[in-house]
Amino acid sequence: MHQALYRKYRPRSFDDVWGEEHITSVLEYESKAGRVSHAYLFCGPRGTGKTTCAKILAKAVNCENPVDGNPCGKCFACESIDNGSATDVLEMDAASNNGVEYIRDIRDEVGYTPAALKKRVYIIDEVHMLSQSAFNALLKTLEEPPEHVLFILATTELHKLPATIVSRCQRFDFRRISVDVLANRLMYIAEKEQMTLTEEAAKMLAKQAQGGMRDAISLFELCGGGGHQVTAERVSDVLGLTGIETVYKAAVAVARRDTAGIFKIIASVAESSKDIVVYWQELIAFWRDMLVTTYVKDSADYLDLTEPEMRVTADAARRFSPAALTYHFGLLDDALKEMSRLPQTKRMTAELTLIRMSDSRLSEGETAWNDRLTALEDKVTLLESGGITARPVQTEPIVAPQTTTEPAQPKDEPVKGEEVKNEPTEVWNEIPDISEIAEKLEQHGPIYNGFFADADCSITEDGKKILVRTTSEFGVQMLSTENAKAALLASFRLCGYGSPETQLTIRSGASPKERKSPADELAEF
Repeated sequence: MHQALYRKYRPRSFDDVWGEEHITSVLEYESKAGRVSHAYLFCGPRGTGKTTCAKILAKAVNCENPVDGNPCGKCFACESIDNGSATDVLEMDAASNNGVEYIRDIRDEVGYTPAALKKRVYIIDEVHMLSQSAFNALLKTLEEPPEHVLFILATTELHKLPATIVSRCQRFDFRRISVDVLANRLMYIAEKEQMTLTEEAAKMLAKQAQGGMRDAISLFELCGGGGHQVTAERVSDVLGLTGIETVYKAAVAVARRDTAGIFKIIASVAESSKDIVVYWQELIAFWRDMLVTTYVKDSADYLDLTEPEMRVTADAARRFSPAALTYHFGLLDDALKEMSRLPQTKRMTAELTLIRMSDSRLSEGETAWNDRLTALEDKVTLLESGGITARPVQTEPIVAPQTTTEPAQPKDEPVKGEEVKNEPTEVWNEIPDISEIAEKLEQHGPIYNGFFADADCSITEDGKKILVRTTSEFGVQMLSTENAKAALLASFRLCGYGSPETQLTIRSGASPKERKSPADELAEF
């Protein structure tokens, strides 16, 4: 008879429980020392091991040959509890037995000694579903039960329990299990079952489980059904995932106000086997990751992402202001609710929402106004720097470079990361990543971005001087025009470099570089 993997690999002892060591270590110690409490309360998300630990504890207190606080798994008590034949261990589901009459039956039974085991154990799952009268009937018995009785209450919604119940129990909070622990457990099960599971697929399954071990194992069994090898592609197909590349492209399209790109992305999702609602949930998760990247310095500690995925997320995050991300969150959440209410219009809802995200002028409300105000502040910065003017400026003609003579490099040319020669008080620091500056320049001076993309940039510690080295003399001439310098200074200022008084110098001498987009790096990974 087939047995589900999550049941087959359910832990039989405290040492077998993964990811909840802060709880199992205490329970193991209490069992070993004989200091077991009269009532326990296990609370936490689904699939994190509450019922499993309750059964292990029931075996530990009744085991005839315990091993360092763990049940031996071989004696009569352990075997009878495992196979469900132990009459002294009652597991009750409060969701379907929430009336006061069930609690009164328990209250009447606790006075009798166990029939075959050392202790009578009552495991009440989803205890928050009990009625108020049932809680009242349980109070006195829960506070002072006979020595041969042990209560173990489990719930996913602690806030619904009366304080009088919580105060009578020893409380343990189960946490969501980390992605790495879930992935390692799946790899262990795959090895035992002789199934093929790649590390990337294991991490994808772990993320989708949202901290639940049972959900992770169930999803793995679903993807591996029929003898299939569980790869990243297989997980994406079975679960309807689109991957970070698609959500990254959507973020770029929103940042660039690329309406055609938005329609193309949604069309590709709708015409595939993917569900738009699943894609939308991925989009919301990606926006959350961008917000964490924007506000937290060590964002890798809070994101379950690989290095290429981190670079993709950071590249997308720098395109939005915090006000824009907050404004987008409201729209994304409202759209998800609308898709749940009217699933037949989810494609149209997705398209219109992304278009509204790309242009805050299409929406009203405080968050939309904050986004527009942030954009206005950027315009003011551009005006201060001369990047834009109140009236049109005639474009200067492009001057071909002189090929007969080559300008000599000044002797006091600064070296990146070193002090400027003949000016020992000026220390120049290299700007290692100019991608954000190039993105701003693309918006305000796209004609110049091709000459700036491979440049080396340095700035003095006081921020009063910026040096840009291009790869050619023609690039020097193109970036040395008045309009180009104004656009460059504005782009530097929008990225936090310099001030309205900063002097900009354009010179040659940079070596051509092969710069890859984060999306290309992710594809290679």
